Amino acid sequence: MKITESINRPVRIAHIIGKLNAAGVEAVVNNYYKNIDHNKYQFDYYIDSDSSCKPPQEMIDMGARYFVIPPYQHLFSHIKTLVRLFKENKYLIVHSGMNTLAPFSLFAAWIAGVPIRINHNHSTAGKGEFKRNCLKYCLRPFAKLFANHYCACSKYAGKWLFGKNFFNSGKVTVFNNAVDTSKFAFSKSKRDRLRKELGISNKYVIGHIGRFTKQKNHSFLIDIFEQYYKINPNAVLLLVGIGELQEEIKDAVKQKKLEDAVIFLGKRSDVDELYSAMDLFILPSLYEGLPVVGVEAQVSGLPCIFSNEITREVAITDNVYFLPIDGSVSDWCSQITNFENFDLKRDKLKLKDCSFDIKVQANNLVEYYDECIMEYLEKSQKSSININNRRGGVTLSLSYFDLINMQPHCSEVA
Repeated sequence: MKITESINRPVRIAHIIGKLNAAGVEAVVNNYYKNIDHNKYQFDYYIDSDSSCKPPQEMIDMGARYFVIPPYQHLFSHIKTLVRLFKENKYLIVHSGMNTLAPFSLFAAWIAGVPIRINHNHSTAGKGEFKRNCLKYCLRPFAKLFANHYCACSKYAGKWLFGKNFFNSGKVTVFNNAVDTSKFAFSKSKRDRLRKELGISNKYVIGHIGRFTKQKNHSFLIDIFEQYYKINPNAVLLLVGIGELQEEIKDAVKQKKLEDAVIFLGKRSDVDELYSAMDLFILPSLYEGLPVVGVEAQVSGLPCIFSNEITREVAITDNVYFLPIDGSVSDWCSQITNFENFDLKRDKLKLKDCSFDIKVQANNLVEYYDECIMEYLEKSQKSSININNRRGGVTLSLSYFDLINMQPHCSEVA
């Protein structure tokens, strides 16, 4: 019998998210939360006070709680607040998705006495971000210091943060950035409706979804589209997302006189439908852990062109092509042209890997949490037996019910 079948209420897990921005780690955790058994586990989201988005009501209605904390840039306040909240809520598990920044929150969890501390890497390092990369490489040696469980979104991300030997030892668990395959499946009716609404019914639509940051390499994408547009003036480029470089990219589009062909859609709640409206998806990122948008696009049946800085693990269909970002723009244009007349039956798509289905991965995550707790209980029982044998006193072991009854106590919920 699984351990969670014997408890009266769900175990609350602290998920360290960082900035709440409707993308990235938050989107991945949300996908898992929506598909786990909430009678077994509930999530508490720890988000930075300078987040650009508000906690979604949908998640709160499911039972999620949001705690607003100082960002890591205010390190003393960040750690002090986390220690206090971790102690008040008496968590068994803190699950940090902060990549190389995870040691800060996991140090707080260690100070607070949280027994299960998970470092979950979603990223790597790439070209063009010198300051950010310096910080990553400085913090990377501390990745295992305060964690006692280790996860990654891909083999590549796991090896990058924890080291190849450590990964190959089997100590890192990979959870794919899985998606709801039924939600992102191609829909002809949604395609026709959205293309009509956007005024692109007869256009060849190239799509990109991602925050306007250096990592996503929008400037290179605009250069690619500029050259391709000369070949095919019937093409349009859809850009979905927000970010600090958005105005800079808009200026670049104006300078290249592409305003009528590049459409900025901003933050959208219908991303799953927008994939159906596209004909091709491009992601020329400088680096990625494993991009969830790349999985979503393939589930929608789109042919995709990815940067060769993205792990090949993301390729779950045969309609994916990888190109170098330090190569010629014309190479990217040539591949777009190859896909332009590609006879693709999007409604009859077959995935090569079912482990990118969120229902499969959500069950795996629940089992993983179960195993972490069981491992902790077994170690606790052994420790208490040893104490009893040495001192001849009363056994100091705690039952699982004792541990569960220690949590949770809510405070400072956003």
